[in-house]
Amino acid sequence: MRRAIDIHQHLWPDAFLSSLARRTAPPRLKRDGHGWWLELAGDAPARFNPADHDPAARVGFDRVVVAPSLPLGVEALPEAEALLEDFHSGVLALGAPFTLWASPARPALVDELLKAGAAGIALAGRELVDERWAPALERLAEAGKPLFVHPGPASGSPAWLPALTDYVAEMHAAWHAWAAYGRPRHPRLRVIFAMLAGLAPLHAERLAARGGPSDAVHDPLTFFDTSSYGPRAIDAMVRVVGVDRLLYGTDVPVVAPSDLAPLGEAALHALMVANPERVL
Repeated sequence: MRRAIDIHQHLWPDAFLSSLARRTAPPRLKRDGHGWWLELAGDAPARFNPADHDPAARVGFDRVVVAPSLPLGVEALPEAEALLEDFHSGVLALGAPFTLWASPARPALVDELLKAGAAGIALAGRELVDERWAPALERLAEAGKPLFVHPGPASGSPAWLPALTDYVAEMHAAWHAWAAYGRPRHPRLRVIFAMLAGLAPLHAERLAARGGPSDAVHDPLTFFDTSSYGPRAIDAMVRVVGVDRLLYGTDVPVVAPSDLAPLGEAALHALMVANPERVL
């Protein structure tokens, strides 16, 4: 498929890897006789393969938008600005086909990051309607750039447990909060929710029954990436929000891409080409 776009991958450039390896406390990378390990607060060390972040191994797309790894919790560190600069500058230096979802260490950096070449900015779901970010979202809307909403830190063992509980709950809460409070304040801002917002729009009937803003499922400026879901969940979302508001995202290398061939060529063209070109 020509001009295919993946709007959600993770890639840690060399400078960012080196910075994590120099740290003495989580989040950090640590090496022993058995290889590299990623240590996060509250989690057991997890095996880490630097080869998973080799740009040369990312093939098959004409554009890849690289997201910050918000679950690391870098944004909350005192040295966040320096660490994120290593990430931002490293991704931007890669050039085509890579571009960047930037993670501002503070709201005032949004303009600077957009000027440097970021496609837009990324926020953790729990930060979405935090009042301190409101001016940054206004600047983003004025610049005509989108916001990418992604889960933030969550610890637990085994690793799939927070991914199926905390991450989903955070994205549910973010989408509902955006519908109730964020969209009225930022009527022009394009927003993309990772992982289909945890399938939150599929609860529209319950939302309506409880008196909530169920019309949010029809918001033409709110979009959803397909990361970590397969054709059955995507088909269910199409029936609620329509195919024109779904964007192809893989979450590589965190998870392997799903086979979406059962959706058909027309749907794949919408997800991989037409929709992301329009949104980005």
